[in-house]
Amino acid sequence: MFTGIVETLGTIAALEKQDDTASGGGGTSLLISDCSEILDDAHSGDSISINGTCLTVTEFDKSSFKVGVSPETLRRTNLGNLTQNSKVNLERAVSASTRMGGHFVQGHVDTIATIQSITPDGNALTFRLQPRDKSVLRYIVEKGYVTLDGASLTVTRVQDGADGWWEVMLIAYTQEKVVMARKKEGDDVNVEVDMVGKYVEKSVAGYFEGKGGGDIAILEKMVGRIVDERLKGASK
Repeated sequence: MFTGIVETLGTIAALEKQDDTASGGGGTSLLISDCSEILDDAHSGDSISINGTCLTVTEFDKSSFKVGVSPETLRRTNLGNLTQNSKVNLERAVSASTRMGGHFVQGHVDTIATIQSITPDGNALTFRLQPRDKSVLRYIVEKGYVTLDGASLTVTRVQDGADGWWEVMLIAYTQEKVVMARKKEGDDVNVEVDMVGKYVEKSVAGYFEGKGGGDIAILEKMVGRIVDERLKGASK
């Protein structure tokens, strides 16, 4: 479990593709350096989020560590796009003393999104992103959380539909702390939606399918209230 608060930026010191050793897992092994501040309490087998992907430490020293990236992870994330000297967001798994400054993040990437545009707004930057898997849009809500390359960010706008997208804003401070500020239009970003939305969806679906003794009248009231709110907003 993670918080989505990036601790430091690491550097890809080396990659070994098609690594069949235990460290590589048949995919790619990554050696990540310039991250001594998160390795003072490291152990083999620890979980570290790398661009939002939970991976296992297989080797480490005072300033670098190694992980294996399986073929399945390479297919589902943007880690296959990394090259030597690429910067990556790093966060250790939470401990009992961790302050929850972001939100609950699992390190399980749901899909990849492509940066459609980057728009300056004062000293902030607004990123518009379109997901590869459009079904995740139902979990993206305005002012809600979304994890992008392992960083917990707040959604500022959402557009649903076949050409759906959402926007987030990076203030000047955040731009210095996460890799997304270094990216450009057309680049890919790892996406993990807020897991709370998934649990709510499953619970509500089960309830109204009769597993929880639900009444269709409750659903009708919920829909009616949403329609009334939309109509009121449109009339202003």
